[in-house]
Amino acid sequence: MKHKLDAGGVVFGSFFKFDSAPMAELFGLSGFDFLIIDAEHSCYTHAGIENIIRTCELVGMSSIVRTPDAAEANILHVLDSGASGIQVPSLRSAAEVREAIAKAKYWPIGERGSARGCRAAAYGFSGADYEQRANRDTLVSVHVENKEMVEDIEALCAVEHLDVLFIGPGDLSQSLGHPGNAGHPDVVAAIDRVIEVAAGRKHIGTVVSNAEQLKTYVERGVKYIAWQSDLVMVRNMLKAAAANFTPYRAA
Repeated sequence: MKHKLDAGGVVFGSFFKFDSAPMAELFGLSGFDFLIIDAEHSCYTHAGIENIIRTCELVGMSSIVRTPDAAEANILHVLDSGASGIQVPSLRSAAEVREAIAKAKYWPIGERGSARGCRAAAYGFSGADYEQRANRDTLVSVHVENKEMVEDIEALCAVEHLDVLFIGPGDLSQSLGHPGNAGHPDVVAAIDRVIEVAAGRKHIGTVVSNAEQLKTYVERGVKYIAWQSDLVMVRNMLKAAAANFTPYRAA
């Protein structure tokens, strides 16, 4: 997926909240390019995340883990489990982003702890160039979800080895004082600012919930697309199914 983005392609994924390998398998079989395994807002164990990563590989999907935070242990665990990349929330400056990248990359880029006896390194069967390949292939995405990150957008675009700026409209609305109102002019202006400055310098990502949003963002150069989440899609399908029962329920 990282190489497809670098080649100018658009990639399509979804936030993944259910600790369910069969559900992940269905996403891959349905044609999704990647999942963002949501370890920030969902109930995952390290073993559960590793099983979802393994399942993504089985069906040809990339696995990005939204870590709970930028703690070294959280970044290290998911990358050692073989995740294709990380998506780090709650950062507030380019300086904090550089610190997160250092935790995700091996020397000479960063200072990620070396452990070839892990799944990412094929339990030691990975070959002598494992660290070099990991540095090349690991995608790093960070959330632009608060006013501080928007204000620091120029500096963010200059951060080396940062692949994706992921715009989070919901959290951005909260940070700008308009919780839940992603359509507020202040929020829209902040999103416009990020896209304007980052276009052609970093890959830009966001979450979309309908075909109109998808078309608009792709036309504006947003190429890392998260379509809703597994929870939202299942909820909507269940609501639609249950609506069929309404005429037959007792008044």
